[in-house]
Amino acid sequence: MTVFDFVIRNGMVCDGSGNPWTRLDIGVSNGRIRRIKKGIEEKGRYEIDAGGLVVSPGFIDPHSHSDLWCMKPQVHYIRALQGITTEVFGQDGISVAPISESTKPLWQKQLKGLNGDIGSWPWNTVEEYLGYLDQMKMVGNATYLIPHGAVRTLVMGFEGRAAKVDEIRLMGELVEEGMKQGAFGVSSGIQYPPCVYADKEELSEICKSAAKYDGCFMVHIRNESNQSLEALDEVIDVARMSGVRLHVSHFKVCGNVNRDKFSVALEKLDAARAEGVEVTFDQYPYTAASTVFHAVLPPWMHDGGTEDMLARLQNPQTREKIKWDMANNGEYDNTVKNNGWENIVIASVASEKNREIQGKSVAEIAKLWGKSPDDTAMDLLIEEEAAITMIIHWGEDEDVIKAMQHPLQMVGSDGVFGGKPHPRLYGSFPRVLGHYAREKKVFPIWEAVRRMTHAPAQLLRLPDRGLIREGYQADIVVFNPNTVLDRATYHEPLQECVGIEHVLVNGAWVVKDGCFTGATAGKVIRRQLT
Repeated sequence: MTVFDFVIRNGMVCDGSGNPWTRLDIGVSNGRIRRIKKGIEEKGRYEIDAGGLVVSPGFIDPHSHSDLWCMKPQVHYIRALQGITTEVFGQDGISVAPISESTKPLWQKQLKGLNGDIGSWPWNTVEEYLGYLDQMKMVGNATYLIPHGAVRTLVMGFEGRAAKVDEIRLMGELVEEGMKQGAFGVSSGIQYPPCVYADKEELSEICKSAAKYDGCFMVHIRNESNQSLEALDEVIDVARMSGVRLHVSHFKVCGNVNRDKFSVALEKLDAARAEGVEVTFDQYPYTAASTVFHAVLPPWMHDGGTEDMLARLQNPQTREKIKWDMANNGEYDNTVKNNGWENIVIASVASEKNREIQGKSVAEIAKLWGKSPDDTAMDLLIEEEAAITMIIHWGEDEDVIKAMQHPLQMVGSDGVFGGKPHPRLYGSFPRVLGHYAREKKVFPIWEAVRRMTHAPAQLLRLPDRGLIREGYQADIVVFNPNTVLDRATYHEPLQECVGIEHVLVNGAWVVKDGCFTGATAGKVIRRQLT
């Protein structure tokens, strides 16, 4: 008798807890896991023979930039191909809601290079944005964080100054409103405008509004290079002051000259945990970063937003000041000084005119254009109206492994679409399973699975995802532990991974025999009010 929609048989079940695999069958009906036992007698409408394969919960990506791309299944499906069933949007303090009719054009321009372009945004509030996603056909599930920068802009525009007491109070109220509308926490990118202008008091107050609802604080710290230790101290102190759960995004220390800080940074996280601060971090498994290209500019250049920044780039005297800062200033997270133009690669541009430079370093482009690298960078920003992303080669694999083995680590991709993207967009999760767990033996496969499933579910307080449990949502991945691997490279980043054989999202067959089925079963997951 057919009782289940799916029966997955004979698999090595890594249930997300970190325990070694157990050979079990799984029965799925109506989008949920209904039975887990050895030798399910009943038949499924669909049967998957998982002999020799690992069965795990769907992977949860705690750091993603699919906020708009999720509305384009024909593009976004590549996330499911690597086993990702749930993503966290609203990252780095810069995202698409809450906004107003006056701030909307600012953010549409600011985020075009990062989150893509879908035309007009028919929403303002977090609730309206999530409601809009409810109507979209999505491949995977979406969760949301309230972006600090969007909230700050609603209160005080892109002004490059510290907030006043009444402005901070209004920001806190907006964060609380977003939490009530279903967000899981608040994010900030203290390296990016306008978040860069915030002080510790401002950060603490917005975090108190998230902590009131047991939300988390996911943060791109103020500096990931020469002042990374001070930047970690800052956010740990914010967590102490506010009581919020702290999660450090894409943990790293950039630049070989700063490698001595890496172990110290991990020790700071351990010390915070020992003190009682609930801190975790995510990490992508590569030695290169990726972000918006205008991040090469010093912070003072971003006062007023993108239009003002582009206008300043036209001023010869201002350009000389920018050049000096990029070459000499160590008081901010100086991408150019710490890594060099030869290690900064253009990933995507908006115009057809400059498509040929995608995948080339700024140093290479400068030679082609017959200009200095700094003038090349500034001219390119003007030509592309700042809609550019970049890849920054920052470190050594030894440090990646050191962080990967830390008990507070979880896997995140920080995947950014467009042009010649960072290979992490296509390959992060299979790379951890294949390259690091299997080939380099960094940890057992079941521990890798825990860091991709239950660890981020615990961070978000998701009640019914992240584990293989009866009654849980049927977000399930079946992969081959002997072949799973990323294929995307820096030179050829649009390469699909191998070894992810089947993916179920809410009980729908989204990936079958390694291929996207066209199913769009993703849902918006809201934080449940208690």
